[in-house]
Amino acid sequence: MCGIAGHFGRPVGPEVRARMLGALLTRGPDAQHIAAFDATGARAAEGAAAAAGLVHARLSIIDPRPIADQPMSSDDGAVWICYNGEVYDWQDEARLLAARGVHFRTRSDTEFILHAYEAYGIEGLLPRLRGMFAFAIADFRTRIVHLVRDRIGLKPLVYAHRDGALAFGSTVRSVLPWLPPAARAFSSESIDAFLAHRYIPAPRTIFTNIARLANGHRLAYDLDTGHVSQHRYWTPVPAPGADCAQLLDEAIALRLVADRPLGLFLSSGVDSATIACRLAATGHQALRSFSAAFPGSPLDESADALATAQALGFPNEQIVIPKAIRADFAAIVAALDEPFADPSAFPTWYLARATVPHVKVVLGGDGGDELFGGYKRIGQHLKSAWRSGWRAPLPTLPDRRPQGWRKIAGELALDWEDAYALRFSGLTPNQRRFVQPAATALPAHYWRAPDSAGHSKVEQLLRWDFANYLPEYVLRKADLCTMAHGLELRAPLLDHRFVEAVLALPAARRFTDPPKRYLATLVPELERIGVFSRKKRGFNPPLGGWLSSDLAERLSVAGTSLAQLTGGQLDGERIDALIGAYAATPALAEQVLSLVVLDESLRQLTEEAARGR
Repeated sequence: MCGIAGHFGRPVGPEVRARMLGALLTRGPDAQHIAAFDATGARAAEGAAAAAGLVHARLSIIDPRPIADQPMSSDDGAVWICYNGEVYDWQDEARLLAARGVHFRTRSDTEFILHAYEAYGIEGLLPRLRGMFAFAIADFRTRIVHLVRDRIGLKPLVYAHRDGALAFGSTVRSVLPWLPPAARAFSSESIDAFLAHRYIPAPRTIFTNIARLANGHRLAYDLDTGHVSQHRYWTPVPAPGADCAQLLDEAIALRLVADRPLGLFLSSGVDSATIACRLAATGHQALRSFSAAFPGSPLDESADALATAQALGFPNEQIVIPKAIRADFAAIVAALDEPFADPSAFPTWYLARATVPHVKVVLGGDGGDELFGGYKRIGQHLKSAWRSGWRAPLPTLPDRRPQGWRKIAGELALDWEDAYALRFSGLTPNQRRFVQPAATALPAHYWRAPDSAGHSKVEQLLRWDFANYLPEYVLRKADLCTMAHGLELRAPLLDHRFVEAVLALPAARRFTDPPKRYLATLVPELERIGVFSRKKRGFNPPLGGWLSSDLAERLSVAGTSLAQLTGGQLDGERIDALIGAYAATPALAEQVLSLVVLDESLRQLTEEAARGR
């Protein structure tokens, strides 16, 4: 796991590359390197302007020796890779390459990817990769730079393509220094997208001139013409007849390979318990488990997590989430890179910070809800499935309230699938209209179209989650909050082969009441430890206390500040009115938090954008 960045197509000074690296240091605390090149691909002096550059900050998990550091080159220096992630089960493929005369100097998956690319090209390489990855391969022989993001979207990758030149990075803040000062404007559409979703879905980012590569996609940049082309290289395809139990165990076992200490994030839920049960069954109870605790809160699930750990024989560390976040709020917002307001990001950040002194890799249960329809909102939305494509010709009227007839009218104005986005939204369409009175037209949502078809109504909804909510909300949060502390998080349930096996299950087995009961057929121990009888709590902090204490002074200035930071796109008085309504309407808590996060994030990014002007 690492932080990556780079640029091609126009000369850039060393101070820009240094700032790109500076934005990635928490992601790669173990080693940092920069490689600079002239327009032909020959190495250039790192202290001078260069037409191309690769930047890498390494978190060393496999083969921590310096010889495995990056950027890494082919033996002849004509092909370079800059890679973030972990690829599993590649050793047999490496042995086939070795039999063909390929020499491996390291035990790292980085070198395997590089040599496999040399042997098979980009289209032959990608089917051989199993795991999580975001990488750039600069091939100075073919004069093509390849940017690739993994199938599910576990690793982030953003890029800027401007005037025939290209830059990329793990984060928005690592690409920003490359942009000319005049090209660092916020996107008004992205500000509205954040209001709608509490995050900014791919391919947008908060900046007009920085884009996010969607999961399962690759981009090719021609070093000679400056042209870019984008390709979807993976679409989830059901795998009938696959053995889900075998693939689950295989996915977990592959993710236990590490040269650094490894542990487990354990909640009270089914997903992490599934992984814990299989770890216990295969003799891995010595792994330390880590659970978040909210003492005195009805949302606290640490007692159930401890019960799971004790039933299976795992040592368990209870990480108490602080009740006061004033001192860390700005740092957490910075770690989230751009506006991002999932309330669970805060306890995840604290959990990762407390975990990393003990282990450098953790397994987590992300993905179970998207695979098996575990979210309550799915059942809620299915109640209106009779509407299908029917919609009412009703206007979206401004309203600061989170509920009411105007919200209902706004939902009825959308077809059934589009209205699903409102089941998990930031501000309602009416509230977005209220705080942006000058806006002429606002789309219902900014989700990108799904990558696959859905046969049943449940599958129709889940395909939207797989294309948007999972990669750009759940997994982006997981990556950013763990890598902020140099901690690698692995998600066995999102192994693409296990995913494709689950997609082939009959609906009656995959979608159960309670959800995920199918997992008990793979892991009978789940029934014994009683996870299905537990109430689903999510991973939410005590927002009310934070808003009334640590964040209260931020609420009082948010309207004026947001109006200024957005150039008047957001109306300050109306922002203040919406926040003011929170005292009498506690249901506004998450929406008020999103406004406070937006204010702090835009303030930080405005300062970042001003550097180097």
